[in-house]
Amino acid sequence: MSIWDMAAVLFAGVWAGAINTVVGSGTLVTFPVLLAVGVPPVTATVSNALGLVPGTLSGALGYRAELTGQQPRVLRLGAAALVGGLTGAILLLVLPSTAFETIVPVLVGIALVLVVLQPRIAALVQRRRARHATGTGRATAVDGGPVLVGALLLASVYGGYFTAAQGIIYLSLMGMLLDDTMQRLNAVKTVLSTIVNSVAALFFLLAADFDWTAVGLIALGSTAGGVLGARIGRRLPPPALRAVILVVGVAAIVQLLLR
Repeated sequence: MSIWDMAAVLFAGVWAGAINTVVGSGTLVTFPVLLAVGVPPVTATVSNALGLVPGTLSGALGYRAELTGQQPRVLRLGAAALVGGLTGAILLLVLPSTAFETIVPVLVGIALVLVVLQPRIAALVQRRRARHATGTGRATAVDGGPVLVGALLLASVYGGYFTAAQGIIYLSLMGMLLDDTMQRLNAVKTVLSTIVNSVAALFFLLAADFDWTAVGLIALGSTAGGVLGARIGRRLPPPALRAVILVVGVAAIVQLLLR
């Protein structure tokens, strides 16, 4: 990489860490930049997964207070996230790279649709919670039942294969099937994302080739971005952040289709 390529990747890592803190989908920033500086798609994916681990871990640690009393839920859903994330990582390396290059534009497109729909999804979840605001339902709030576990398992397979917008998927599923505050659910989402990214990254360490310069720059940037994310999120309106994600996501689709 040239010095300008390295600066672009570092800046993308900062943005990804910040966006993951606010709305998720930071991969839609880092992935297109890695493609633009010449990193092959599969190498870009595995390098991005490892580089974003410090950012998601710092985010999870920042939610310690909201995680209080949620150990049974985290253990139950975390087990599904671990299995799903490992399965997705295996699929990434087992399937031919041509399959990845065919599938990923579709996945990026789905992720962009989720980013656009995120405000409506959040509104629907809030309305559902308002309609069912009673003193009951605590048993459901503990684990969400087998439907939630199965849905999160499939979402984690997606996350292990390609991480974009997995946080939005997690929040949507838990918001619809659990009776709890969005802050506490966001805390669980951050832990689940950390589990998926970490197990995928560990598997990739044993079986994949990395661009270690990209890994280091994204790790440094995403850690700083995770710390700054709350401040940036309060100063920039959510539509502006979503606009950034949409622009870079469309750029990723164009790059993949023109390769």
